[in-house]
Amino acid sequence: MKQNLLHLDAAAVGLMFGQSPLETRAENDDPLVAATAAVEELRTGFTSFQTRAEEQLGGIAAITTRLDDIETRMNRPGAGGNGGGDGDPSLECRAFSNFLRMGREPMAADEVRALVVGDDTKGGYLAPTEFVAEVVKGLVELSPVRQAARVGSTSAGGVILPKRTGRPTAHWVGEDEDRKETGSTYGQLEIPVHEIACYVDVSLRLLEDSAINVDSEVASDLSEEFGRMEGPAFISGDGVKKPEGFMSAAGIPEFKNGHVSEIKPDALIKMMYSLPAAYRNSASWMMNGTTLGIIRTLKDGQGNYLWQPSYQAGQPSTLLGRPVVDAVDFPDIAENGFPIAFGDFSRAYRIYDRVQLSILRDPYTQASKGLVRFHARRRVGGGTVLGEALRKLKMSAN
Repeated sequence: MKQNLLHLDAAAVGLMFGQSPLETRAENDDPLVAATAAVEELRTGFTSFQTRAEEQLGGIAAITTRLDDIETRMNRPGAGGNGGGDGDPSLECRAFSNFLRMGREPMAADEVRALVVGDDTKGGYLAPTEFVAEVVKGLVELSPVRQAARVGSTSAGGVILPKRTGRPTAHWVGEDEDRKETGSTYGQLEIPVHEIACYVDVSLRLLEDSAINVDSEVASDLSEEFGRMEGPAFISGDGVKKPEGFMSAAGIPEFKNGHVSEIKPDALIKMMYSLPAAYRNSASWMMNGTTLGIIRTLKDGQGNYLWQPSYQAGQPSTLLGRPVVDAVDFPDIAENGFPIAFGDFSRAYRIYDRVQLSILRDPYTQASKGLVRFHARRRVGGGTVLGEALRKLKMSAN
């Protein structure tokens, strides 16, 4: 019975491999042949399984190698990585940090690609978002006009804003009188975008020292220089190769102080309430620290100080109920000068950034001195768009 079953299984196997019944029957006469065929079939199946497993293991090995490479580059000196954690910098930040320290040549290919993505400056590299944010923070500290004015961005060489130049005029009429035509008129106001540039020299030792945060050092230097140049331009710039300041703009109403050297409280009150309520309710004062120190000593007829300190955290101190912006670039008190301005600066003045910050690394010019020169540039424009929202005080007796 067992012999017959063996012949039947061998015949079935022979048919599966394309053998004729006669060939199968001949082979079935030898049990060793049938067993050998079964072993070969098992071996073929195992070889196929082994090949697929090796392919999958090869893919896992490639992923592991890639992760090790990423971890190595993140822990590279100057890359700012710590080997893990939610605070790891982005690829753009690591690329920019390595570019500041070493230049482009020793950088990885993906870091070089990260530097040039979105670069429309045709020279130099745009700083990553985190680096730019640190510089802008410094600008706000040095140039408080950015806090008070409205700041935007543009991709063009200038910004054209529509402006109403004439208001509609209506008339009271009788029952059968002719009606007069009325209508608004509009014009255009252009704010050109200007360029500001500087460079910073950094020693090779500083760049090679991994304990020094080079990004912060370079950002601090650029912040001071750009802030030093932007502040006066936004306030009193003449518009020649620089923004026009709101204190130089035409059409800003001015109020005479009544004295050439002593600020009169009555003049401040008159100037404040000459501003329409829509602007006055969101207006602020602007002056430098020296003038502010004098203002704090002024009193009204009952002996109360016009200046009121803030008694709540986060709330500014006030002058006649409105906050004060301490602008270091404002002029001092002088005869026929304009030491104080009051108004709604967010409506009156606009600032537009074209290129926030572009850096060009020059390792050759100062190489003999052991320095690397970083050329930085910005493009920014500013202009007064609503002069009626501002007032300024003139130190004049008449």
